[in-house]
Amino acid sequence: MENGEKGENTEIETLSLDENDELPDDMKRIPPWKKQITIRGMIAGLFIGTIYSVVLMKLNLSIGIVPNLNVSAALLAFVFIRTWTKLLEKSNFTTTPFTRQENTVIQTCAVACYGLSYGGGCASFLLSLSRKIYEQAGVDTEGNSPTNLKEPELDWMMGFLFVVSFVGLLALVPLRKMMIIDYKLPYPSGTATALLINGFHTPKGDKMAKKQVRGFVKFSSFSFVWSFFQWFYSGGEHCGFANFPTFGLRAWKQTFFFDFSMTYVGAGMICSYLVNVSLLLGAVLSWGIMWPLIGRRKGDWFPKDIKESSMKSLNGYKVFISISLILGDGLYNFVKTLFFTFRSMRTVMTESDNKDQSAADVRRNEVFKRESIPHWVSCSGYIFFSVISVIIIPIMFPQLKWYHIAVVYVFAPSLSFCNAYGTGLTDMNMSFNYGKVALFVLAALGGEENGVVAGLIGCGLVKSMVSISSDLMQDMKTGHLTLTSPRAMLLSQAVGTAIGCVVAPLTFFLFYKAFDVGSPDSTYKAPYALIYRNMAILGVEGFSSLPRHCLRLCYGFFGFAVLANLVRDAAPARLGRFVPLPMAMAVPFLVGASFAIDMCIGSLGVYVWNRIDRKEAGLMVPAVASGLICGDGLWILPSCILALAKINPPICMSFFPGTTS
Repeated sequence: MENGEKGENTEIETLSLDENDELPDDMKRIPPWKKQITIRGMIAGLFIGTIYSVVLMKLNLSIGIVPNLNVSAALLAFVFIRTWTKLLEKSNFTTTPFTRQENTVIQTCAVACYGLSYGGGCASFLLSLSRKIYEQAGVDTEGNSPTNLKEPELDWMMGFLFVVSFVGLLALVPLRKMMIIDYKLPYPSGTATALLINGFHTPKGDKMAKKQVRGFVKFSSFSFVWSFFQWFYSGGEHCGFANFPTFGLRAWKQTFFFDFSMTYVGAGMICSYLVNVSLLLGAVLSWGIMWPLIGRRKGDWFPKDIKESSMKSLNGYKVFISISLILGDGLYNFVKTLFFTFRSMRTVMTESDNKDQSAADVRRNEVFKRESIPHWVSCSGYIFFSVISVIIIPIMFPQLKWYHIAVVYVFAPSLSFCNAYGTGLTDMNMSFNYGKVALFVLAALGGEENGVVAGLIGCGLVKSMVSISSDLMQDMKTGHLTLTSPRAMLLSQAVGTAIGCVVAPLTFFLFYKAFDVGSPDSTYKAPYALIYRNMAILGVEGFSSLPRHCLRLCYGFFGFAVLANLVRDAAPARLGRFVPLPMAMAVPFLVGASFAIDMCIGSLGVYVWNRIDRKEAGLMVPAVASGLICGDGLWILPSCILALAKINPPICMSFFPGTTS
C-alpha cells in the first residue's frame, strides 16, 4: 500500500506452473509478442485503469492508504475479456483465443495507468503546493513562504506527469535478466498475480474463474446500489449513513463510527490483519486518548483563540506526531531493506547456483531472454527523457534549479536498483522513503524562499522514478512466470503510463471541482498533502515550527516506531506478528478513526469466512473485495457529475440527542 506496507491475507487457489515439471499445452504454443498486445486488451486496460484510478484517488484523498490491487486487476481483466468474447460468440462473431499472455499485458497496462493516481502525487506532493494546504500549514510559519505556491491546474499537472513518468520505465530495463533470472528475486505480489493468471487459463481454472466472476458481479452490483441508496440521505453537512453514530454521539464526535463505505471494507479484506489492527490501535491512541487530553491544555500548550487549522494549535500535534511515526518507521525499514539488499547481493555473487532447473524454468528463462530489449534503446531513452526533464521542470518550477535535477537523474538509477531489489525480497516498495530523503535535502538547499517547492518537486521526481522502476520489475516477474514477452510488457507499461498521465489529473480534478478537497472538515482531507508540505517546512527551518512540547512527543513516537520494528524483527515470529505497524498507526492520527473501523470490519469478515470454509474464502475473498471496491468506485463518477451540476440529495438524515430532538 502507498505510504505503508503492502500485504494480503488471502490465499488464491491455483495450479503451480511447475506441476510435474511440465508446461500446459497453451504455454508450449506462445503467440508472438505483437499478438500479445491487442486492441481489445488496450481497451480493457483503459477501462480497468480508469475505474481503479477513481477508487485509488478516493482512497488517497481520504485516508492516504492504498492496498495492493495487482491481483484484483488481473481478475478484472479476465472478467472483462471473457464477457467480451462470450457476447461476441452469442452474436455469431468469431474471436481470437484469450491467452494468459494477453491477460498479463492487460493487467500490466491497467496497473501502470492507475499507479499514477497515487504515485503521481496529485493528492500529495503536488496538491501540497496549493493555497489551501499552504494556509493549513500556517501562514505565520517562517519557512511557509507565500512564494512557494502553485495552484492545481490540469495542464501543468499533466505536463509534469508526462515529463517525469517515462524516465523510470527505462532505468532498470538493462538489468531485468539480472533481477529476475540471475538473482531469482521472488517479487511476492508479481508471483501471486502470475499464479492467479496461470490458474485461470486451465480447465480447472475456468471453473474457478466462473465462480469468482459471479461473486465479483454480485458484490459490485450490491456496492453500487448501496452507494446510490446512501446518496439520497446525504443532503447536508454531517448527513447520511456516512455519519451514522454507531457507538453513540460522544464516540461519533471523536470519529468512532462505522460509515458504511464499501471501498474501505473491501480494502480491509485485502490488507493484512496486522495493518487493520494497527490502524484501529492508532485511532484509539490518538482520537480516544491523546487528542482529548492535549485539547484540555488549550490556553497552556497552545493559544485559546488560535484557528483550529493552524500548526500552532492541536492540529500541529496531529500532523507532526504522525510525521514522526512515519519517519521512524520509514528510516528503520529503509536501513533494513538496504542491509538485506546488499547482503543478498553479496550472497548471490559469492555462491554458485548448482540446482537443476525444471523444464518449466528452462522454458520461462528461454522466452524471457529471447525477447530482448536492446541496451541502446533503454540507455538512449533514459538520457533523452532525463534531458527533457532537466529543461522543462525548471521552467515549470523556477525554485528548482536545473543542476539539482541533473544530479537527481545521475543517482536515480542506483536508487531504483536498490528499491527494486528490496521490493523483490520483501514486497515493500520504499519509494516514498527515497523521496523523503530528496525532500529534506533539496528543501534545505532551497532555503526559505524556494525550499518548500524545491523539496516537494524533488521528492516527486525521485519517488516517481524509483516507484515506476520497481513496479516494472514486479510486472516483469509476472510476465516471466506467464511466458509473456518482455517487449510486450514494456510496451503495455508505456501505454498504461501514457494513459495514466491523462487519467490521473482528470480523476483528481473530478474530485477537486466536485468536493471540498483539502479542507480539514471535508471527507477528502488529503492528509498526505499537509504532511508533505510540513515535512518540507521542517527541512527549511528545522524544529522551530513545532508547538509547545510537540518536539518531545515527536522524539517519543519516533523512538517507539524504531523500537516496534526492532521488536517485531527480533522476537520469535509467533510473537512478532502481534507488534503493530507504526506506519499504519500514523494515518488515523490525522484523518480520524471511522475508516479504520470499516477496514477492521472487512478483516473480521475474512476471519469468520476462513473459520467457516478456508478453501472457499481463499478463492472468493479477492473477488468479493474487488467487487465492493469497484462498485463503490463506479458510483463516484455519477456522484461527482451530480455535484458539479449542483444537484443535491433530497434528504438529510442527521442525528441528535433525544433531549434536543
